[in-house]
Amino acid sequence: MISAGQLKAARALLDLDQRKLAEISGLSLPTIQRMEGSDGMIRGNVDSLMKLLDALDRSGIIVIRPGDACDASGGRGVRLRNDGA
Repeated sequence: MISAGQLKAARALLDLDQRKLAEISGLSLPTIQRMEGSDGMIRGNVDSLMKLLDALDRSGIIVIRPGDACDASGGRGVRLRNDGA
């Protein structure tokens, strides 16, 4: 899925504060705060995680998981899509 660090990095790339991410994802601000406060991988309601990942994807974020084709180093990360999305 996504780690708290990846979520923070994605927000930084998009120049979004937690309130704006909550708005575009349809989640509450406390939910976003709880997700970012997680230790390691974000756990929670599957519906909430899917809303978050969908909002990030619509905003142009690619979540890199270990072993992904775009991951040369074997680690986790995020990057902006360069296809104009």
